[in-house]
Amino acid sequence: MSLFKINVPPGAPYGGCALTGIELSGGRHLSNLGSILLAFIAILLSLFLIWRSDKKHAAVGRREMQLFLLGFIIIEICEIFTVGGIPLHDTVRKGFSAVHVAAIAATCWILLLNALVGFQLLDDGTPMSLSLICISAAVLFIGTGYIALDTGFNWTGHFEPSHFGDNRNIGLYVLYQLFPLVCLVVFFVLEAILVLSVLGEFRPMIFLTAAGLLFAIGQVFQYVVSTYVCHGTHGKINGTLFETLFTLLSVGTLWVFWSSITEDDWPLPVGGGYN
Repeated sequence: MSLFKINVPPGAPYGGCALTGIELSGGRHLSNLGSILLAFIAILLSLFLIWRSDKKHAAVGRREMQLFLLGFIIIEICEIFTVGGIPLHDTVRKGFSAVHVAAIAATCWILLLNALVGFQLLDDGTPMSLSLICISAAVLFIGTGYIALDTGFNWTGHFEPSHFGDNRNIGLYVLYQLFPLVCLVVFFVLEAILVLSVLGEFRPMIFLTAAGLLFAIGQVFQYVVSTYVCHGTHGKINGTLFETLFTLLSVGTLWVFWSSITEDDWPLPVGGGYN
């Protein structure tokens, strides 16, 4: 992500590896064709899951799940222009990177609120429920997007990019790395409580655990294995290709988990109801 670091050539300090991908005319490169193709597949799959969710008329939280899938679509569109490495002017790439970071923060927040929907604290699918999710996600998206843009373009100097000095992008680091992680962990815990304590079932936990493991594997490829993959393929691909793949599989499995706890007549908390 160009907001955090710049590419460094092979052999440079910190084990950097330049992702060259496919060479184009004029000395340009299409860095990550595999990630671009997987992002397109992810968009198509998400659209299909939105359609399938709409068919589940009695499912708790189907509108809220559709909002999560819409957020994931925005993330994947941005990945085509950021992770995919399509040749762009640096200014345009920073803009897409800012939207990418903001979409990740907002979408993880929406996912967390999806877990709360299952407890039926508010009737799901109502204007109140959807408005609270959309407004809070929009505030988070705008706030994170501004910090990301200020980091990339150094408008105020307050969020100075890390490669310009000693500042380590604390604000952006919290919103891009720590906040989504907290949302995902809390989502997993709340859903586990819902499934095991409220519904009294175990089978859906298989899907929830599988989704968590697939996501974790993708992050290992992104942050741990990526440099080794890049060096091993002489800059043709890196770990982001596998991160995109495993995140796609994780989202698909997560939808299966949600479907598995809404397809039957599970016992609900007092006051609960179906959309």
